[in-house]
Amino acid sequence: MSLRLCRRRRSELPSPHDKADTVEQMFDEIAPRYDLLNGLLTFRLDTLWRRRAVAALGLQPGETVIDLACGTGDLCNELEAAGLFAVGVDFSAGMLQAATTRAPLVRSDALSLGVREGWLAGATCGFALRNFADLDRFFAELARVLRPGARVAMLEVAEPANPVLRAGHKLYFGKVVPAVGSLLSSRSAYRYLPESVAYLPAAPELLSRIAEAGFHDVQRDALSGGIAQLITATRNA
Repeated sequence: MSLRLCRRRRSELPSPHDKADTVEQMFDEIAPRYDLLNGLLTFRLDTLWRRRAVAALGLQPGETVIDLACGTGDLCNELEAAGLFAVGVDFSAGMLQAATTRAPLVRSDALSLGVREGWLAGATCGFALRNFADLDRFFAELARVLRPGARVAMLEVAEPANPVLRAGHKLYFGKVVPAVGSLLSSRSAYRYLPESVAYLPAAPELLSRIAEAGFHDVQRDALSGGIAQLITATRNA
């Protein structure tokens, strides 16, 4: 894989029109080694981040939580370990086939869920916001399927505020991650994943757009020195 990916312009990423198909094909391709590379490239910090997200929901055992862009089901497993009833949703058939969870899984577009209005107690989403073709539509769909007072916990990559950490993170995320991904999985996918951060709005704008979709108590917590972020919110009454 080329190590010059950080110099590529956002215009070279998939357009909104092509993004959904591109992302689906990419995750189908990398599904067999997805969990292996997640653990390897994050030094298993991803496990701690998922547990933090589930705890942030603050829900009682037995509540139903939808995990959007569930991948192979790691967050579903954490939800069930906390006594919650998890339902995973992903539009990548490859990811669902490689799933390692006993939670029920549904192949569906997170922007148009086949779930009745106001049914769910919570929702999670792990490192997928930058992959959605339309973030505002995603937040609106979240608001539609969640009942008043329901909780949301979303994990996403981030950039450390500390300049030294930021420089190290840029080097690792921009060069090491694609290089290792190229060796063990897909050249094109692990080029796309670091570049796709360009799709994310700045934190203040992101939080504002979630609030506008029908949520309050919208908060952002930096994780592990700022290399990841946890965004939580509560559905309006």
